[in-house]
Amino acid sequence: MVNDGVAQVIENRKLKNKARIGTQELISAYFFKLPARNFRFSVVFLFLLFAVHGISQDVKPPVLPPLPFQQDAMQPVNEEPLAIQFYQNREFDKAADIFGRLYENKPSQYYFQYLLTCLVEIKEYGKAERLVKKNMKSEPDALRYQVDLGYIYYRQGNLDKSRKLYEEALKKLGPNQQQINDLANAFIIRSENEYAIRTYQMGRQLLKNSYPFGFELANVYERMGDFKNATEEYLNLLEVNKSYLQTVQDRIQMTLSFDVNNEKNEILRKTLLTRAQKNPDKTYYAELLWWYSIQQKDFDLALLQAKSLDRRLGENGDKLVSLASLAVSNERFDVAVECYEYLVSKGKTCSYYDYSRRELANTRYIQVISEPAPSKKQLEQLEKDFLDELKTTGEQPENITIIRNLAHVDAFYLEKPDAAIELLNHAIQMPGVSAADRARCKIELADILLFTDDVWQATLLYQQAYQDFKFDVLGQDAKFKNAKLSFYIGEFKWAKAQADVLKAATSKFISNDAIALSLLISENLDPDSSTVALGLYARADLLDYRNAEEMALQTLDSIPQLFATHPILQHVLYKKAEIKRKQGKYAEADSLYREVVKAYPDDIMADDALMQSAVLNEKQLKNPTKAMTLFMELLDKYPGSIFVPDARRKYRVLRGDSTH
Repeated sequence: MVNDGVAQVIENRKLKNKARIGTQELISAYFFKLPARNFRFSVVFLFLLFAVHGISQDVKPPVLPPLPFQQDAMQPVNEEPLAIQFYQNREFDKAADIFGRLYENKPSQYYFQYLLTCLVEIKEYGKAERLVKKNMKSEPDALRYQVDLGYIYYRQGNLDKSRKLYEEALKKLGPNQQQINDLANAFIIRSENEYAIRTYQMGRQLLKNSYPFGFELANVYERMGDFKNATEEYLNLLEVNKSYLQTVQDRIQMTLSFDVNNEKNEILRKTLLTRAQKNPDKTYYAELLWWYSIQQKDFDLALLQAKSLDRRLGENGDKLVSLASLAVSNERFDVAVECYEYLVSKGKTCSYYDYSRRELANTRYIQVISEPAPSKKQLEQLEKDFLDELKTTGEQPENITIIRNLAHVDAFYLEKPDAAIELLNHAIQMPGVSAADRARCKIELADILLFTDDVWQATLLYQQAYQDFKFDVLGQDAKFKNAKLSFYIGEFKWAKAQADVLKAATSKFISNDAIALSLLISENLDPDSSTVALGLYARADLLDYRNAEEMALQTLDSIPQLFATHPILQHVLYKKAEIKRKQGKYAEADSLYREVVKAYPDDIMADDALMQSAVLNEKQLKNPTKAMTLFMELLDKYPGSIFVPDARRKYRVLRGDSTH
């Protein structure tokens, strides 16, 4: 292939030479042999000939492909990545050679620092010193070079000489923000954090506090693990300008996200409380404390600060409404109730007066029915509060939640299902009610009709709500309740089909419930299609739903008598525990939960039973030590459980962390 290419080049040159020779012969023939009288024609001829020859010379020949030896020729190499690779591999001698060339061709701080570090690492102290002194001579105001030179002496073991240079650099510092930053950064690069702090502190004085270097100092303190002083610097910034508040919050939040042992949280909490108490006139400390308490879900502290800020700043209650909503979602109903009571106490001039009065009643309702066994006195007080509110404000769309909650209390707790049904039927027809609220009322009405054994009317209402909100969580909730109704009446295959559809539900809670129902059915249908065991369990579940607890327990007890071994027996134990808890028999419930864990440690109900046992000990049995042990057992034995995040949070609260 090489020979063919060379031959082609030689042939091209021969052709070009022949053309040149032919042209010369033609010129000679015409110029010397033509008669004189035709000389003028020869001149014209020669002019045309040279013109054509010139044009032919301008036409470029076709570009030939490069020969193989040309293709293999070395291309220019970017040496910087190679130098960095050597540096990262600690091959400093090789890196120094390359960075030396790069710095010579293009002097820059970037290459300088790499080169200097390499020279120091390979102990070429003389070269390193000459390099630095050369730059000191060309840039006498750049104090960073004194730090570099001091570092060289430090690496040589000459500490006194090193410290002397550092001190001299500080003495030369002027009221120049850029120079101050450069010198501090030079110290930081060499891990001389104490000198960096002194640099910033001197800079603050030299600039007469026109720029406080607060963030810079806080960063250095954090590098040193001194979060207390870092916090002080962040807070000092607010003394300079309270517009720094948002930036300070962002920085603190980032720092706290890496607070593994909760030490930084405690430091920040104490520092903020101290400053807020010593400086009651400086509201930005109270605002920062409010923000911090919300971040940490410290609702008691948040409530204190929200009230304080509302009084001092004459706010309209925004913080308290926000806190109440967050507290309810975190089951701190006592805090939410106190928020709404405070807003109601402000009177009708408060823009949240009507809203707070309604939400106070609804929050008390959630607080009471969230207890496993609420007292009749609590329930009757709830009913009275709802009726009083409806009497005061009348029938209006804003009261629809109160109406629905009142119906639930009457039907499921106070044995007044007829009054509840009448109330909901009236609410559904009430003008001005939104489609979503009307659907919620239909679902509540269907729940009550199922409770009173009107199964077919209940399923019709569930279906109506689903059809109106097919692609909404509201519709999915109605569909799941309808699937559960089918389960109660023994239509297991249909119930499972509906549950399977809902496995992909938008709501995590509906999805989890659907998965649990589907597994319950699929794992407990006998191979011969017998549904006796599952049918008895479904009947007991429905009896429990209708508050017939004793009949439900009797039905559950009959299952192990008929089936010595059956997958449903773990569900039987778990259901009995739930009923005992509902009855307020907490010790018996705890014992049954523990029996599930002991007898079925590898089955689906184990982590759920362990979590419920831990919560019982935490709240109802008032045994925090045992609760901590159980939460830790869940974390250790069931790391993939959906209860892990909640168990970890509760464990930390019981341990004494400030996070709730």
